[in-house]
Amino acid sequence: MLEIRHLRTLATLREADSLVEAAERLHLTQSALSHQLKDLEERLGLPLFVRKTKPVRFTSAGLRLLRLADSLLPQLRQAERDLQRLAGGQAGRLHMAIECHSCFQWLMPTIDQFRNAWPEVEVDFASGFFFAPLPALARGDLDLVVTSDPQDIPGLSYVPLFTYEALLAVSNQHPLASRAYIEPADLADETLITYPVDRDRLDIFKQFLDPAGIDPQAIRTAELTVMMLQLVASGRGVSCLPNWALAEYLQRGYVSARPLGPDGLFGTLYAAVREDMLEMSYLQDFLLTAKDTSFATLEGVSARIEQRANKL
Repeated sequence: MLEIRHLRTLATLREADSLVEAAERLHLTQSALSHQLKDLEERLGLPLFVRKTKPVRFTSAGLRLLRLADSLLPQLRQAERDLQRLAGGQAGRLHMAIECHSCFQWLMPTIDQFRNAWPEVEVDFASGFFFAPLPALARGDLDLVVTSDPQDIPGLSYVPLFTYEALLAVSNQHPLASRAYIEPADLADETLITYPVDRDRLDIFKQFLDPAGIDPQAIRTAELTVMMLQLVASGRGVSCLPNWALAEYLQRGYVSARPLGPDGLFGTLYAAVREDMLEMSYLQDFLLTAKDTSFATLEGVSARIEQRANKL
C-alpha cells in the first residue's frame, strides 16, 4: 500500500513552497503529482495535507508519514551507497573548481557529506576565478566545475543544479531602492561592484547592460560577498548578486534589492563534468547531494531550468 516513492514525494512536498515546485523537483507534471497524492489518500482513507496552503500544511497523518520518511529515506540512501561500493568504483578522484564565490554557502556542507559517504574518493577543491576551469576540465585536470556560464566544449556535459534570480543590491538610502525594477540606463552613473572576473562571464553585462549598449560609470571588484555588500551598504556602489546570496542581508535590512528589468534576470547554476564520468556512482551521488543541499539551504531557488540552457 505505502511505497518508498510516496515517502519521497511527501518529503519533497514539505521542502517545496507549492505543488508546482514539488512537481518540478520530482520531474512530474502537476496533474501527475496531484493524482499520486489523491490516490495515496484514498488508499489510506485520510487526508495528508491541507489544500491551497503555502507553504504546504500537513495533517496529523501526513506528519506521521513524514516522520517515517525522515527515518527511512536516509537509511535507504546509505544502503544504496553501500551497494554501489560493493559493485565497485568506490575509489576515485573528484577534483573540482567553482566560479561562484557565493556558492560556498551550500557547497561546503555538500562536500562534507560526500566525504563521509565516500571516504576513498580523493576530493580536492580550487577557486575558478583566476584560471579557465572549463578547458581544464576538458583536459582532465579537473573532474567537476560549478558554473553559471556553460560553454560548448566537446566532451563536456552540464547538469543543471538550480535556477535563481539575479538582483541589484543597493543601499537603503539609494534612489534606486524606490524603483519597482532597474533599467540598464539606471546604471550608467553607478559604480558596479563585481567579483574579480572578466565582464564577459558576468550575466549583468551579457544579458542586461551590453545588449542595451550601457556601461556603468565605474567597475570595482571584491572577492567576498560580505565585502561587496559592505561597500553597497555604505553607498560606495551597487552590485548584482543571486537572490539566495542576498537573502540573509535583506532579512536583516542591511541593503535593499530590486529586479533587473520588468521580467527579472535569471540564471542557472550547472555542474560541468566530462561525459565519460557521468555514469560513475560517486559522481552521481555528489550531484544528487548537491541538489538536495542547495534546495534545503537556499532561499529563492527553483528546479525550473532557464530557457537558454536548451542551447547546449
